[in-house]
Amino acid sequence: MTLDLAAFAKDKGIKYFMISYTDLFGGQRAKLVPAQAIAGMQEEGAGFAGFATWLDMTPAHPDLFAVPDPETVIQLPWKKDVAWVAADCMMEGKLVEQAPRNVLKKLVAEAAAEGKRVKTGVEAEFFLITADGAKISDEYDTAEKPCYDQQAVMRRYDVIAEICDYMLELGWGAYQNDHEDANGQFEMNWEYDDALKTADKHSFFKFMVKSIAEKHGLRATFMPKPFKGLTGNGCHCHISVWDNDGKVNVFADKQAEFGLSAEGKHFLGGIMKHASSLAAITNPTVNSYKRINAPRTTSGATWSPNSVTWTGNNRTHMVRVPGPGRFELRLPDGAVNPYLLQAVIIAAGLDGLRSKADPGPRHDIDMYAEGHLVKNAPRLPLNLLDALRAYDEDEGLKQAIGVEFSAAYLKLKHQEWNAYCSHFTQWERDSTLDI
Repeated sequence: MTLDLAAFAKDKGIKYFMISYTDLFGGQRAKLVPAQAIAGMQEEGAGFAGFATWLDMTPAHPDLFAVPDPETVIQLPWKKDVAWVAADCMMEGKLVEQAPRNVLKKLVAEAAAEGKRVKTGVEAEFFLITADGAKISDEYDTAEKPCYDQQAVMRRYDVIAEICDYMLELGWGAYQNDHEDANGQFEMNWEYDDALKTADKHSFFKFMVKSIAEKHGLRATFMPKPFKGLTGNGCHCHISVWDNDGKVNVFADKQAEFGLSAEGKHFLGGIMKHASSLAAITNPTVNSYKRINAPRTTSGATWSPNSVTWTGNNRTHMVRVPGPGRFELRLPDGAVNPYLLQAVIIAAGLDGLRSKADPGPRHDIDMYAEGHLVKNAPRLPLNLLDALRAYDEDEGLKQAIGVEFSAAYLKLKHQEWNAYCSHFTQWERDSTLDI
């Protein structure tokens, strides 16, 4: 039975709903709707001009309607009279195929039709910085190896604990929080779930973290590489596949190497096969490639892959298998679109399952120290343009995610790249003024 949002508002004391959708660039767009109007909005959706956001539309397009999915509704723990609800984009009575949540739902349905239920967990790293974005917010957070720093995490206890309390209140199964490898950087973990639910939670998590940081006079950033010399923001994704009832992990095989079944290996094979092209989705900004191709950081390691390799429990590779029945994709970064991350994983993985793809040989070496010894592993793209070209050449992946989505994404991302290339920087002046 579908949840009645008007009844929900009356029961919970909700005055306003934020009807929210995520555009191609990961921007969250919303309208603040009074509870008195939510019944009509639940039926027809809130109207938007798609061209005014990062969707491939023109000012002449008809209204885009964001139709709320009532199963996603969340009463804001920090502002109880407001509720957030994820929405699906419609236009003239049809789903907008380029809209990220619609892209993911299509792939979830495809997986279900093949008896598969993809479950994932994300590790969304972020920095707490000053309100002007100029530097990290804790002047005493200066250790050379700040990861898990006890004092540093406690100096930001007010922010981290408030966010974690809210995740516990929401029933997400939050289970640990830590100071990460860069000064000013944190990670908070909650339990894995079905891919669509994880994407909705990931989207809300970013909104919540930014909101609570602002409440404390700070700013939170998920930017992949906000500071030179410091480890960037990753968004590692743990992946497993279950039967449609969600009771049997089809990746688990106690007799197999690392406890990863043949189906798990084939799904991984799809990820490895499409790695260079899926980087256009998992690492979607110019800045993303400052993380992937970064020199050694002050802590001693970037914790980011730059080659297409996999291994057992070894964090220096693009994919690691940390335990039976799952693997961790370490490629995505903090700028990744929560919905497109899950979509591209399912698209590549299903292709691997269908074609019985071989992930290739595993490598057990320290890639940071001995990566030059691996001769048969492709390098990940050096920049966003290379990633976009790789994606454009990958007809199978484009088809799997969606032709209309792929065309829109490539068009707008090429525009972004061209805007970057035409932008004059201080580096150019410093390097060429006296040539």
